[in-house]
Amino acid sequence: MIKQIDHLGIAVRSLDETVPVYEKALGLRCEHREEVPSQKVRTAFFDVGGVHLELLEPTAPESPIAKFLADRGEGIHHLAFRTDDITGQLEQAAGAGVRLINEKPFDGAAGKLVAFLHPKSTHGVLTELCASKPV
Repeated sequence: MIKQIDHLGIAVRSLDETVPVYEKALGLRCEHREEVPSQKVRTAFFDVGGVHLELLEPTAPESPIAKFLADRGEGIHHLAFRTDDITGQLEQAAGAGVRLINEKPFDGAAGKLVAFLHPKSTHGVLTELCASKPV
C-alpha cells in the first residue's frame, strides 16, 4: 500500500533564515509555504526529484516542533510515506503491533490527510502516512 517516500520533515527555528540556504546553497526552489494551525507550524516545501523536503517552523511554544527543537535542535523530524489507503495502512500498522499516535487521519499540509506512527514502535523514526484527500 505504500507508494513512495512523500517527504522528509525537517524542524527549523526560522523559515525566513532557512529557506534561503536551501535556495542559494543547494539551488532548490521553494514551491509552497503554508501555515498548518492544527499542528502549530508554518511549512515550506521543496521538490527534489518527486520527493519533498518539508521545513517546519513552530508557531507556538507548545507545538510538537517547538518541543522537538528544544530537546534535539534543528534537523530531521520525520519520514513520510505516501499511500492510496491511509486507513488501511493504519490498520495494517496497528495489526502489526505498532503504536499509533493518530488512530484516524487528519488534515495536514499540502491538502493531504496525515497520521503518525510512534517512533518507539518504528525503531526511533517518527513515521507519517499521508494520502490525497478523496474528491
